[in-house]
Amino acid sequence: MNQALIIIDYSYDFVADDGKLTAGKPAQDVEENMVNAINEFVDKKAPIFFMMDIHKENDPHHPETKLFPPHNIEGSAGRDLYGKVGERFEEIKSLDNVFFIDKTRYSSFAGTNLDLLLRERNIDTVVLGGVVTDICVLHTAIGAYNLGYHIQVLENCVASFNPDGHTVALDHMKNSLAAEII
Repeated sequence: MNQALIIIDYSYDFVADDGKLTAGKPAQDVEENMVNAINEFVDKKAPIFFMMDIHKENDPHHPETKLFPPHNIEGSAGRDLYGKVGERFEEIKSLDNVFFIDKTRYSSFAGTNLDLLLRERNIDTVVLGGVVTDICVLHTAIGAYNLGYHIQVLENCVASFNPDGHTVALDHMKNSLAAEII
């Protein structure tokens, strides 16, 4: 099993108390676990992908413009990796196995080169952490499933602003996508 860690949208706007679309305390509560997962993958010299939502302010063509308040705006501090995860990224970003990739849709696979980078490295298993469990994490898991990857979700590294949605998403990933919830 060749694994890669994918950290999804762990940004200021999604995690901080005053973030534009924050999951708040549940997202803040997984911070240490995320750092531990990052450290584990650094130690294994396995690939780590930081997938980050990016938007243009008031983009009339993006479907999220009608659904959510403006968030993760290009050039804003809201896109910065949050807290200790951001600090750890700054320490490891020059490593050959660490990537930061912008994404414009919920799935980390939609419109990015993530699949190509994973296949170049013979990755067959994606390990997911980040926010929001029932939106971008779930859609990334669906994308991984459709591309034939084995999926592991670090339950102590995902969070949502919707507790019911979080639970339903974990259940869906386990029972419909054969994801291991670990």
